[in-house]
Amino acid sequence: MIKIDNIVKSFDGTVVLDHISTTLADGKVNMIIGQSGSGKTVMMKSIIGLHRIDSGRIEYDGRNLPDMTDKEVRLLRREVGMLFQGAALFDSLNVLDNVLYPLEMFSEMSREQMVERARFCLQRVNMPERAFSLMPSEISGGMQKRVAIARAISMNPKYLFCDEPNSGLDPKTSLVIDQLIHEITEEFGICTIVNSHDMNSIMEIGDHIIFLRNGKMDWEGSRHEIFDADSESLNDFVFASELYKRVKAAHKSI
Repeated sequence: MIKIDNIVKSFDGTVVLDHISTTLADGKVNMIIGQSGSGKTVMMKSIIGLHRIDSGRIEYDGRNLPDMTDKEVRLLRREVGMLFQGAALFDSLNVLDNVLYPLEMFSEMSREQMVERARFCLQRVNMPERAFSLMPSEISGGMQKRVAIARAISMNPKYLFCDEPNSGLDPKTSLVIDQLIHEITEEFGICTIVNSHDMNSIMEIGDHIIFLRNGKMDWEGSRHEIFDADSESLNDFVFASELYKRVKAAHKSI
């Protein structure tokens, strides 16, 4: 669990995160959403520790990130998995070696144990055995995201951060990746944080949604509660398209 208490972050005197408080639960997909410039990327980077906050607390199971020493932060990073927007696989390494990389860097496993773990993670994201020896350029974008997820969970993280996980994917593949992230989150009890503007993802896997507007938390709830939200800004953002307007109207009529 990550508890965020009254955090403030500013750049050159401009407040970007304005006294935000929330709790990101284990076994849930916690989504940060909002328009461009709302502060969602800064919030994710602040939670990870890439930005130092001006004030407030960011507690990882009771450990306050701003108070940690450099050594403590490095140890915490071993508990964190990261799924980057563009998969960010190493072009010079094959699929299996990409997943092995963090294990070789940070684990104390034997070579045999590392290979076993990497293969397990690839199998868990439904990568076919024949693809293990392929290079990233030889597999599809959706398969690259699967490999990236396998690499992100290779160290058995407590916390998983996903930055626009469906970026560049077609709707069908996006749905598969969404379901995979949700399944892994529940299966391993991970505290998953997703930065997204994909409405399909929000409606499909948003266990806990934080909507930011102008650096403030405008609304907080689940994908089931979003239909009844009384936030005009949230409704304008989520139900902007004619399709989602009809979906909301149909929900209201039930």
